[in-house]
Amino acid sequence: MFPRPIETATRPVSIAYKVALPIALIIWLLPLIAVALTSIRSAGDINAGNYWGWPTDFHLLENYTAIFENTPIGQYILNSFKVTIPTVIGAVALSCMTGFALAVYGFRGNLLVFFMFIAGNFVPFQILMVPVRDLTLQLGIYNTITGLALFHIAFQTGFCTLFMRNFIKALPRELIEAARVEGVSEIRIFWYVVLPLMKPAIAALSVLIFTFIWNDYFWATVLTQGADTQPITAGLYSLNGQWVAAWHLVSAGSIVAALPPVLMFFLMQRHFIAGLTLGAVK
Repeated sequence: MFPRPIETATRPVSIAYKVALPIALIIWLLPLIAVALTSIRSAGDINAGNYWGWPTDFHLLENYTAIFENTPIGQYILNSFKVTIPTVIGAVALSCMTGFALAVYGFRGNLLVFFMFIAGNFVPFQILMVPVRDLTLQLGIYNTITGLALFHIAFQTGFCTLFMRNFIKALPRELIEAARVEGVSEIRIFWYVVLPLMKPAIAALSVLIFTFIWNDYFWATVLTQGADTQPITAGLYSLNGQWVAAWHLVSAGSIVAALPPVLMFFLMQRHFIAGLTLGAVK
């Protein structure tokens, strides 16, 4: 039922695996390598058709300096933080409470409420594009950072609730029952008993949601317009000139845009792995 370790496979299978793995890794990394090389090329090098070859001139400082001096990429990055950080805090905080309620209390309609939380994850985003846009227009929050953040909180809470509910379900029930016997209120049980045990899950979920929201492009283009509100993913296209595509600047901007989630993952790597693997082994 479960995949066997490659060490236990036959010799032909082991050799095929060792050959296929680096090939697959190189194919996966090729686009990233191409973007990195393009970010240090000159505009003339790109216009000459040198897309995959070694750059004839290295414009590392020039390109990365130009995107901050000649484009509003700083404002785009700031907008991304303004959207992503409140979304992470709001979605994780709500999911901790809803996950606790759905995991601990066996009230009537528990599964129905749980299904309603996660049902939105099964609906294609393209179907929701027009209704969500019309709703933001009616509420007066279209083309605002607040509107985009509220939308992300609403939709990410479903996935976060699924994650937290299953995590809390795996916690020892005896801890909660012992606290109840001692007369501890339900709020204090949540705050002092359950929440400290959820720190690995909170860290793992925060990294996931931060990455999801930071890299979102679809809703950033649907619900925002202009440098005042657009996140970095939607603002990268503005790095192109009016008549000429400045792919070297777009590539440099893409590298800069990818740094925050990468840095956050490495800073939270220990907690992230612990949150994902907690309970996997006894």
